[in-house]
Parts: sequence; C-alpha cells; structure tokens
Amino acid sequence: MAREGARPPRPAYDPAGHDAALRAALQDLRTGRWMAMRGLLADTATWWQWTQRTQVLAAAAAGTDVVRAWLAEEPHSVPAAVMHARVGVERALRAQREQHATAGELVDEARDVAHAAARLAPADPVPWICLLALARLDPERQRQEHREAPPEPMLPTGPWGLLAEADKRDPHNREAHHRVLQFLYARGGSSGRLAEAAGYAQWAAGAAPPGSALHLLPLYVRVERYRRGGGLDAALDLHWVAEDATREARRALHSWFEHSYRAERSLLDLNHLAHALWGALRFPDAARVFDAIGPYFTPPPWMYRTPDHGRAVEVFAQARARCLAASEDSATGP
Repeated sequence: MAREGARPPRPAYDPAGHDAALRAALQDLRTGRWMAMRGLLADTATWWQWTQRTQVLAAAAAGTDVVRAWLAEEPHSVPAAVMHARVGVERALRAQREQHATAGELVDEARDVAHAAARLAPADPVPWICLLALARLDPERQRQEHREAPPEPMLPTGPWGLLAEADKRDPHNREAHHRVLQFLYARGGSSGRLAEAAGYAQWAAGAAPPGSALHLLPLYVRVERYRRGGGLDAALDLHWVAEDATREARRALHSWFEHSYRAERSLLDLNHLAHALWGALRFPDAARVFDAIGPYFTPPPWMYRTPDHGRAVEVFAQARARCLAASEDSATGP
C-alpha cells in the first residue's frame, strides 16, 4: 500500500502494463522489427502469459507486415504461425467493426490460418481462442461449430466445442471465456440475451478454482448491462451497490485477487475489480486493488461512468483518491 501522504503515481494506459519485456518487444515491433517479439515468445513459460502476450502483440502488429516478414524468414516457425493467426483474427474483427467490404474474405482467411496454426501447435490453446474470437462475427450461428449443445442445460447453444478445445489445453483460460461472452453479447441487445451472458458468467465463475480470473466474469457482465442501460443515471447508480453487485465484487476479491499471483493478473481484470469495489462502497478493499494496479489503468470500465469517454482517467484518479483516503483513515483509526 502507498505510504500515508505519498502521492500516488499518475495513471496512464499502457497495453503492456507491468510486463516490461512485452513493452520492449512492442517498441521493437512498432519500428518494423520482429526479433524482439520472437525472443519474447521463446522465453514465455506459461499459457497465461503466452495468451496475453500474443493478444497484445497482435493488436500492435495488425496494421503492419511484421509477422509476414517473420514468416518469410522463418516459414517453419510455430510461434510465427500462431502470431499469423492472431493478426488475421485482429484484422477480421476490425474490418467487421468498420463494415469494410473485405470483411467476409478476411474472416475466411483468419479461420484458415487459425486451423493451420492448430495443426502446427496441437498443444496450444491460442489457435482455438482465435476461432472463438471469430464466432462473434456469426451472430446468427450459421456455422455448425457455433450452435453446439451447451455443457449446462440452462445455457444457450454456442461455440462450446471450440471452448472445450481451448479448455483442454489450458483449463479455465481467461481469454477463451471472454470470447464466449463476446459471442453471447453479439447475438443482440435484448435483456434476454444479456441474461444468457449473465447466466454463463455465473456458471463459469462457479466452476472456476481459487485464483482463476473467471471469478471476475460477472463483473464484466454488470458493466455491460450498465453500458447498455445508458449509465449516468441516479437510479442506475444503485446498480453498483445492490446486494448482488456487492456480493459479486466481494467474491471476486476473495476468490481471485487473494489467491492469484501478481504476475498473472490482467490489468483489465484489476481495473474491473477496483471499479466494482469502489462502486460497492468497499473503499479499503478497493484501495488494495488500486495498489496492485500501480500507474496503469484501462479505459473500460471507467469510461462508462462519464459522458465524455476521454475523461476515463479522471474518473479513475478520483475513485483511487477516494479509496486510498478511506484506507488511510481506517488504518489510523479514531
């Protein structure tokens, strides 16, 4: 915890967060070089870190030919093939979001390279996560793999086979389950569809072991419900202090934060937990999470608490100051 009277660090957004090695590789990638990316991935020891790093690297590489250049130099490189799949999916998602004329073609290409990566790296969950990411672009479930029977009767049909493949390789993989949430969101804006997402989040969190990031899934659904409701309304502010909201925040703190390793905490998860605890008025608990966040923040979920999304950092800073002050007051006592 920050010392009493110490000025907390100025918040800033950085996709690498606390991962200094990833930050260095990103800087190299942005100058058109791929050697640092290759070295970083070669030194990545866990599936959690592999999933996180390949996702962040792909977001930076999608607008460049860096991965293509790597593949040209090392056509048999398995990490390069996985990154090729990652970049293909990122481009397809962007094209669909921007309603680009080539979106359909890019989706087909991304699916092909993801399957190719799955064959080259049979133990890797990321190619299957890539296929899960593409599922959201098929909200009508035209593909059979997107309308399979669920593992739980109360859940809707969906890409459960793809999730099972990812889960087989890395049980309770964080990104895989978030991709399923995005698939469920994409099916429509009705409250019934959001209820499906909420049911799924509760089911996944309930089956997750201590320390799993899946315990935070209900917090993400709560933010999505608030966002769709328009937010910034006095009645909606009760959304964060309701009994079930407080219970979800407390459960995420005790089931995830208190059992997870500092190096394996997603910055986005930390921000969602701090936001939930702050909204539930659990300021001392939130202060512990703000301390773990350090100088890094993520625009979601803070951006949904202000009409000007560009002021998300101000909302974050105000919430952090309020929680740190409450924590200091509780520590000093009357």
